[in-house]
Amino acid sequence: MSALTVEVPGAVERPGEGKPRKIRQFANKPLTVTYDENVQTLYDNFNKGVEISGNKPCYGKRMIINGEPGPYVWLTYNEVAARRNNIASAFIKRGFAERENIGLFSVNRMEWTIAEHACFRANLCTVPLYDTLGTEAIEYICNQTELKMIFASNYKIKALLSLESKLKYLKTIVCMDDEFVVEGDTKIEIIKFSDFMNEGSLSPQEERKPGRDDPATICYTSGTTGLPKGVVLSHGNILSDVSSVRACGDEGLAPVFTSEDVVISYLPLAHVFERVISHLFIGIGARIGFYQGDTLKLVEDIGALSPTFFPSVPRLYNRIYDKVLAGVKSKGGLAEKLFSYGFNSKKEGLKKGKFKNWIWDILLFAKVKERLGGKVRALITGSAPLSPEVLEFFRIAFGCDVHEGYGQTETSAGACLTVSGETTLGHVGVPLPCCEIKLVDVPEMEYFSTDKPHPRGEICIKGNNCFKEYFKQPEKTKETIDEEGWVHTGDIGLWNDRGCLAVIDRKKNIFKLAQGEYVAPEKVESVICKHPMISQAFVYGDSFQSCCVGIIVPDEDAVSAWAKQNSLNGSLQEICKNETLLKFLLKEILAFSKSNDLKGFEIPRAIHLEHSPFSIENDLLTPTFKLKRNEAKKFYLKEIENLYTQTKEK
Repeated sequence: MSALTVEVPGAVERPGEGKPRKIRQFANKPLTVTYDENVQTLYDNFNKGVEISGNKPCYGKRMIINGEPGPYVWLTYNEVAARRNNIASAFIKRGFAERENIGLFSVNRMEWTIAEHACFRANLCTVPLYDTLGTEAIEYICNQTELKMIFASNYKIKALLSLESKLKYLKTIVCMDDEFVVEGDTKIEIIKFSDFMNEGSLSPQEERKPGRDDPATICYTSGTTGLPKGVVLSHGNILSDVSSVRACGDEGLAPVFTSEDVVISYLPLAHVFERVISHLFIGIGARIGFYQGDTLKLVEDIGALSPTFFPSVPRLYNRIYDKVLAGVKSKGGLAEKLFSYGFNSKKEGLKKGKFKNWIWDILLFAKVKERLGGKVRALITGSAPLSPEVLEFFRIAFGCDVHEGYGQTETSAGACLTVSGETTLGHVGVPLPCCEIKLVDVPEMEYFSTDKPHPRGEICIKGNNCFKEYFKQPEKTKETIDEEGWVHTGDIGLWNDRGCLAVIDRKKNIFKLAQGEYVAPEKVESVICKHPMISQAFVYGDSFQSCCVGIIVPDEDAVSAWAKQNSLNGSLQEICKNETLLKFLLKEILAFSKSNDLKGFEIPRAIHLEHSPFSIENDLLTPTFKLKRNEAKKFYLKEIENLYTQTKEK
């Protein structure tokens, strides 16, 4: 079987790094720029959608009737375009100069995306604010980008007004809701979305077309430490990523989407992954339905929409996986044996490239598919690694491709994608045709591009999807982009036998123990969290100590079952304080870690059991569900100190 990637033709061999690689089908083609020569910007991309599906549905939302959500109600492409034009005219009428910044602050909704399209028509740049940002970061971003106007939901206006004295530039808030309540006095103008749109309709202005290199958005990374960095992404950056997925579809390497496809928008639009998905579907004239804004009602919204494509993140896939398997196990007996037999039968078929088996698909997996509306024909996951077991489960249960993407905000979300028909596990696929990838030696971690049988090193990416700068942070930019334009990701990768990229470690989040050994905590945590009794883990190492310690969040269902078997009663909080459980889990972690090839010094020697999950709400996770290590260290400082005391007493 031939490799899916090849070395870039004519690439020069350099010491300390491997030759860059490209996807095989595009080896002798220039890096992808656009899917259509007449589409050079995201503004053009939306116009292409209007051309394809003018009077067909574009954006949909569920209307609330007597407190209950009804069916989806839609705006057509022509209706969205008219609203976009009016808002763009209002921008220009108010004197906004080209390339000025406009803020967007809410959960996913029509008004958010319509405002962004309007910014593109007026050649303005969007600055999304996370729905879960703290006040310090909001103040920092608003002032750094000199935001004069922010589109915000009613829910977020109060947060902005509480910072009024600190927001140096803010003059106007456009409320996305029909009604808003302002408590107290304010000098900031607050205007309804509909009134702002009306303002533009009374004074139509000519379009101000952006260029490929004009900034489309400043997407602030949800950094695990310190204040966020503003990644400046151009129209060309994002469009090249969108176009690459379409180019892969033309080659049979990815799904081919049409105007008949439907996708649900619930992953945060403030992050570029969701934005790329959105622009991909807009350019083909497809439908995008927005969730109600409450993740607890997401399954209900999915049922009402019946999407054909489902993008998600590992957190949700893991939740579905756990619930399905827990349900099967609770039935036990014949039902559990039948499921196991059918699952293994499809697993064997998957090895031969067969995704479907009509008998098992009807008997066992129809109800699983209904969890996502019943019509999904392809899934994609990104933002964090998805375990091979869960990935394989979804391929089997849904009988379709589950594509795993890899990239960063700095690479417009996507840099790699697993191809259609791929059934091997443990990798993130091949470089998208808009970029090249190479591996650079990391001697301090003993990763080398000359390693046999698989080259290893820091993943570096170069191409049309790669950002040019961090906003107003030239020193940070130089730390990430080298003189030749390669983006240094901080991730460690290897090229496998198929020429696919596997992400195996992290360079930036490493610490050195007292004896000089380096530990990459994310790698250790990913192993520990595969144990069925563990939900989350935070591994910490002090450079003055010779071992690691860990904060462990047990899986509530698994621990409850263990407690029942061991005649223990009480809440999860009470059970987590039980010394027998603590010793049992520490022993399990040790054995499980060793069986997964972790070295002795990488395995936590003492653990603290935490009943409350790490979350965005308690400020231990970023909006993309990555662990905030500095915050976790501060939060659990007392527990960490106690754990190290325990290791000295042993």
